[in-house]
Amino acid sequence: MGHLSKEKIRQAKECFEKLGLITSRSQFGGYSLSVNAVMLAIVFDGKLYLRANDETEIFFRERGMMHFVYSKRGMPISLRYYHVDESLWNDNKTLLRFAQLSYEGALAEFTRKQSSTTRLKDLPNLSIGLERLLWKAGIKNVHDLRNKGAKHSYLKLKMVQKTLGINVLLSLAGAISGYHQAVLPVIVRNELLEWFKEITMLPGNSRSGVRRHPD
Repeated sequence: MGHLSKEKIRQAKECFEKLGLITSRSQFGGYSLSVNAVMLAIVFDGKLYLRANDETEIFFRERGMMHFVYSKRGMPISLRYYHVDESLWNDNKTLLRFAQLSYEGALAEFTRKQSSTTRLKDLPNLSIGLERLLWKAGIKNVHDLRNKGAKHSYLKLKMVQKTLGINVLLSLAGAISGYHQAVLPVIVRNELLEWFKEITMLPGNSRSGVRRHPD
């Protein structure tokens, strides 16, 4: 790994750490960066490029970011990755926002591809027992789960089994996103913890709850 690329990967990991577990590997003659196993950027010749899709590309273009072009058999190939210039590196808050856009866009593409063929029990964190509970709550498939979201699905489950705790909520969020609940982005985890505290303070609710999924 070249010195410049190594330094860019180090900087990116430092800046993006709030998004989740960051890994890198060889890609396109350079290196890829992934968050929670979802690829969101590449590093090539010491430069970082963030991934875009149909929904997010307009934001990268509006900022005037240049897309990544590489040569394949002498032909220039444009990819939907946009260069992070020095001005963006010097604005960590904005850079993190763009990285979040890249991550969410890449994650959405991944989940769309998986949702049509995957059973609930095959998602991260979800056991057969939790799949059965989801069925009882009227959530029959992956599409239903993702359409309702973690919070609404959790409330539906609580109507079936009142003793479910915070781990189930975090597991649902991880299942929807495609990774283990232990590596949920800090921002997402904290928001869910705050929401859980709020609903457990409502009349008739308790902070107590099981810490394991139903068998």
